[in-house]
Amino acid sequence: MPPREDDGGGRDSGLAPVIPLFGGAAPVEPAVVAPAWNATWADDAGGDDAHDGVDAADEAGAEDGAAVEREIAERHLLRKLRTRSLSIREARVVVSDRALTPDDVEAVLEDFVRRGYLDDKALAEQLVHSGVDRKGQGRQVIAQTLAKRGVPRDVADAVIAELPDDDAERALEFARTKARSMAGLDSETALRRLAGQLARRGYGGSTAFTAARAALGEVSRGSGGRAPASKVTFRDS
Repeated sequence: MPPREDDGGGRDSGLAPVIPLFGGAAPVEPAVVAPAWNATWADDAGGDDAHDGVDAADEAGAEDGAAVEREIAERHLLRKLRTRSLSIREARVVVSDRALTPDDVEAVLEDFVRRGYLDDKALAEQLVHSGVDRKGQGRQVIAQTLAKRGVPRDVADAVIAELPDDDAERALEFARTKARSMAGLDSETALRRLAGQLARRGYGGSTAFTAARAALGEVSRGSGGRAPASKVTFRDS
């Protein structure tokens, strides 16, 4: 039996010595080598692909948000158009209330024009018809109404130019509807008030006073005639 190996302190270690089976040197365990420190590992995690993925996600989210805003703007504009016609300028104000880029705003408006929902000429014709036939307005007030509603000047001028040159006749018709209610006033006061009403409806000074005199003259005579304004003279009662 081979002797026990001394532990170096004169004591028996209790372990048998390692004897190579084939007479070679005893095997040496490989040393464990610690990896070199890489200060950029945290930043390199995922590499450029990770950053590209985040940017792509942000971009997709932004596009989705823009699409939602545009859809809301379109629905809001449609609700407005169900209650009244709008000019393109008025519609632009409605759409611009949403968080849209200028390009998106114009895209919405162009789409609505293409579909016939916005038409400045049609709106101008509607306003002219209402002003002339329902309100007895003259060209001046009608032009002001079109401007306030945002109808472009060239479109408004073209539509107004199509009106027949009958301001004097329309002024007289309106004056006749008001003249009888002024029968109790003195002639000067009645003339001033009636001419003022005509002026506020867009009739020029000469047209307004001519129509007022004619209508009050008919009332003072009690004729109820319908002679043209140019042939009727005002008479004091």
